[in-house]
Formats: sequence, structure tokens, C-alpha cells
Amino acid sequence: MVTNVHIFFEMQPTKSLSEIIRIVKANSSKWINDNKFVLGKFSWQEGYGGFSYSRSQRNNVIQYIMKQEEHHKIKTFREEYLELLKIFEIDFDEQYIFEFYE
Repeated sequence: MVTNVHIFFEMQPTKSLSEIIRIVKANSSKWINDNKFVLGKFSWQEGYGGFSYSRSQRNNVIQYIMKQEEHHKIKTFREEYLELLKIFEIDFDEQYIFEFYE
């Protein structure tokens, strides 16, 4: 099963996104494995994408996240992710983009 997760949170400027993601991945992996929600051992793929929005966009972002099931009927996660990189004008090299399993 392939899943992508959207997490929306307010972040203090003194915290690093990489540290927050490390903690989320570690704790959620432990919880999933302790509760045996998947066969075998669950682990997150390396990497993540982080995009920031202004507080005024809060409701738009929440609505976007809540409609993911609808979005993925139209475009794949890969298409969506690459589109976000372009919208945010983030330069990237395909060799450093994490693997997509559709």
C-alpha cells in the first residue's frame, strides 16, 4: 500500500523542520509497529517535502489536505508533489527526489 501524509502545523522559528519530521517519523513508526497495523515492519521512506504558507492561507491549506482523496483520483502523488515544487519555485534534481511508488 502506498500512502502519503500531509501534516499541517504551526512551527516556532527556533525549531528545525528536519528535527520535527525526524520525531514524527520515529514516534509514528514505533506506534504503527507496536500496534501491528501492518504486516512486517513499518518504516517511512527517507526524505520529506516541507512547504510553508502564511497564516492567512490556513483555511485553504486545511481544505486542500482534506480533499486529498479527491485529488488523487485526478493526479498521482508524484504529479502533485512535482507540481508543488514548481509552484514554490524549488529547484530540484530528479536524482535527489525520493522514490515514488504508485
